[in-house]
Amino acid sequence: MKLTDIKQSIDTELNELNRIIYDTLRSDNPLMNTIVSNYLKTKGKQLRPIMVLLSGRLFGGINHQVITAGAAIEMLHNASLIHDDVIDQSKQRRGVDTINGVWDNHVAVLVGDFFVSRALVCAVNTGNSSILKVLATLGADLSLGEIDQFDTARHHTISEETYFNIIGKKTASLFTSCVEVGGIAAGAQPEQLTNIKEYARLLGLCFQIKDDTFDYFHDPVVGKPTGNDLREGKVTLPLIYALSQRHSPRRNEMMQLLRKGDYTTSDIEQLVEWAKDCGGIEYASLKMRELCNQAESLLDEYGDNDTTRALKAIFHYIIERKK
Repeated sequence: MKLTDIKQSIDTELNELNRIIYDTLRSDNPLMNTIVSNYLKTKGKQLRPIMVLLSGRLFGGINHQVITAGAAIEMLHNASLIHDDVIDQSKQRRGVDTINGVWDNHVAVLVGDFFVSRALVCAVNTGNSSILKVLATLGADLSLGEIDQFDTARHHTISEETYFNIIGKKTASLFTSCVEVGGIAAGAQPEQLTNIKEYARLLGLCFQIKDDTFDYFHDPVVGKPTGNDLREGKVTLPLIYALSQRHSPRRNEMMQLLRKGDYTTSDIEQLVEWAKDCGGIEYASLKMRELCNQAESLLDEYGDNDTTRALKAIFHYIIERKK
């Protein structure tokens, strides 16, 4: 099952979700409307709203509350991306000019804040306080994940455990919230959501690991030059694995290079190539496969049906994606 097939099966509901986003973000400010309209032209794969809709379908059907909850999640996700671009000083995201790239940081922060406020309005419109609580908790987790990452970079705290804790908050929490609000909106009981929430957490971890591996190869489509994470002080799984290989003859040299900060292009190239030579990419791939196997077994509780097959297919898509 391909991602296009999954999207086709929920095409009507996904279109309605996007309409709600557009209508909710409409304002009486011409500049805001122009910026938002241009931003919404590029939708990406929309994995998060797809996850909300599939969760709703798994637990009884995609009703209006499910769709509205999905719109709220997607707006909050977009707000985090807009703010991330400001923090990272990114002029493009996946080949498209960012808001701060076209305007400036001041405007971008305000637009991101507007997305947050409208996401909360959308959550309120579901009429379900549990959904609003999930979004409020998610907003805190996303912020704490970024702060943890900053603090880790500042103190050079490098370990696999720390890495997974950070991406658990900054990425996996979003996927978990997607299936949680979808299930809640469809009428699922908390105990019914345990397995699918853990599945979504593992999916989110895998998504970030895959995203991080792109940084070890130059790809203009992704819009991230090789070693960009290192330039920002972020040490990701392939390099963490390489640093754990105490037998490596260059380990101490690379550790000293990493700790000095303010890297030159040569420094970054050395760290990236060393991580690859030590098997860091292969280790990241192995971890993703392990996460996938764990996640698939968790879905067995819900039976073999179109929705569980779609959820499994999404996991494989994330592992195999090229951008």
